[in-house]
Amino acid sequence: MSIAHLLEDFDQSLSPEGAVQLLSVQQLEDQRRAAFEQGYAAGLDDAGAAQTAEQDRISADLAQSLQDLGFTYQEALEQMVASLEPMLQSLMNTVLPETIERSFVHRIVAQLTEMARAQAGQPAIVTVPAGAAEALAPALDTEFSFPVEMIEDPSLPQGQASLRIGKDERELDCTALLDAISEATDAFLHHAKTETRHG
Repeated sequence: MSIAHLLEDFDQSLSPEGAVQLLSVQQLEDQRRAAFEQGYAAGLDDAGAAQTAEQDRISADLAQSLQDLGFTYQEALEQMVASLEPMLQSLMNTVLPETIERSFVHRIVAQLTEMARAQAGQPAIVTVPAGAAEALAPALDTEFSFPVEMIEDPSLPQGQASLRIGKDERELDCTALLDAISEATDAFLHHAKTETRHG
């Protein structure tokens, strides 16, 4: 007994529209070229998207690093200013005034020596603040062979002196130096604090 009736007959199901069509060599080559170009374009798109994503990631990482670095710099500057301020204030209020006071005598001697070279043999007159003559007298007696007259002027502030030999007159103001240093220090601290507040 035959089983042909159980099996589908493919010869009868083929219609002219469903018939297998064979491609020419040129058509086959055109399809291959189109498929290659589609694959190439898709690969370029994928590579461009990957490169853009990598650049975005690198830019984000760089921005975060710069932001972290900015905070680190600001924190370091703030700590430096906080630690410097008491030291600078102590320097301005204690160390420098004492140093300038001690150097007051030496500066007067240096100025008189320089003036005496141009005005040899002329008497010298030194006007100092009240109470300064006692500290100055031993140095002037030791350093100079010509007479030096000292006058105390109560209106003269500490750290200032007036020197005269013949026609040459000079004003000595150690407090001006101290004031200039103090102003520079205050300006530095103000600028540093402003920078830490405003970044």
